[in-house]
Amino acid sequence: MINGDKNEKKVILTAPTSLDDSANYQAPNLVRRILSLLTNLRPGSDLTNFQLSPLFNLPKSQLQGFGEWVYAVREDMLSKCNHGKNPVERLIAVVAWSFSTMRPVNYGLSPYNPILGETHHVMKGSLNLLLEQVEHHPPVFALHATDEKENIEMIWCQNTVAKFHGTRVEAGLEGKRKLKLHNYGETYVMNTPKLHIRFIPPGADWVGNVQIECQETGLVADLCFLSNSFFGRREPHSIKGKIYHSNSPSNILYHINGHWNSIITVKDTKTGKESVIYNAKEIVSGLKTPIVKDPQGIWETESGAVWSEVSEAIMSKNWEKATEAKKSIEEKQRELKRERDSKGQTWLPKHFILSKNNGTWESSPIQKSVPPAPIVVPL
Repeated sequence: MINGDKNEKKVILTAPTSLDDSANYQAPNLVRRILSLLTNLRPGSDLTNFQLSPLFNLPKSQLQGFGEWVYAVREDMLSKCNHGKNPVERLIAVVAWSFSTMRPVNYGLSPYNPILGETHHVMKGSLNLLLEQVEHHPPVFALHATDEKENIEMIWCQNTVAKFHGTRVEAGLEGKRKLKLHNYGETYVMNTPKLHIRFIPPGADWVGNVQIECQETGLVADLCFLSNSFFGRREPHSIKGKIYHSNSPSNILYHINGHWNSIITVKDTKTGKESVIYNAKEIVSGLKTPIVKDPQGIWETESGAVWSEVSEAIMSKNWEKATEAKKSIEEKQRELKRERDSKGQTWLPKHFILSKNNGTWESSPIQKSVPPAPIVVPL
């Protein structure tokens, strides 16, 4: 948090979500409040723009949460993608990195829905990352990250979809993520699993099929995220997958097994050799909270500044103040939209060019590389 002179912006930055229980925020009387909330919902309800009471909010924006998936790691999995001696080794490294973007869920709690034009600009080492909320209905965010030292680039454009299904909520991110290893001229395209939040029995897990494909080499990794069944016949947090070439999908090169919140291995189908490629406890525990290095460089749209009063009130459990501060932000957004509509104006993102092709949102960063950020993650 910044407590400088009156010209400086107050910024609240909280600990990244990790495997550490100590980093998890818990609201009071949560189970009772969840049951109360469910009575107002019907199966099939779209929760994308559902406005939650601060009692159900984590003290951070979802935009910050998406950013944490990239920069909140204890070990640099991203640069390892460059170290593979051949295309197969690099794909395996990309698969391992993709697991580092997985985070446990604070059951019954959700970050704030980002406001239109909200940004999150952070750097860690040579990696600079910028996110912007580029659409509000539906909520779409764009991400651009560049590491000039490693010559790596990421471009994501995804929209949130969340629905209530009686005994569970299903939340997903539609759209693709692209990871570019410019040293090799390789682009890896992937989707994301869905989050299932169950009420009976209570719990949350990532589920669904994910495909990671290198467009240039034709190598593919198919991953299946599995959760425990109602009768407990499956282990929660399970991962099963395979690596193959798109020209011969029946010729499996590697099998992938494990759990996204612990150990994941690959097994060479020819030699039978099995290797650990990911250890969650080494990657997503003991995470450091970002700090503000350049207070004057903080934009008005920075997530930590936009939601500072709400986050501060939630952390001090001042629920009345949190509710008032959140309503003020939401009402201001409605006023700005009414003003744009009255003038016939269309809002445009500041840092991305947004388009929609065949129902899929796509974004192109306006700048070739992301500039250094005023918020820094300690190494």
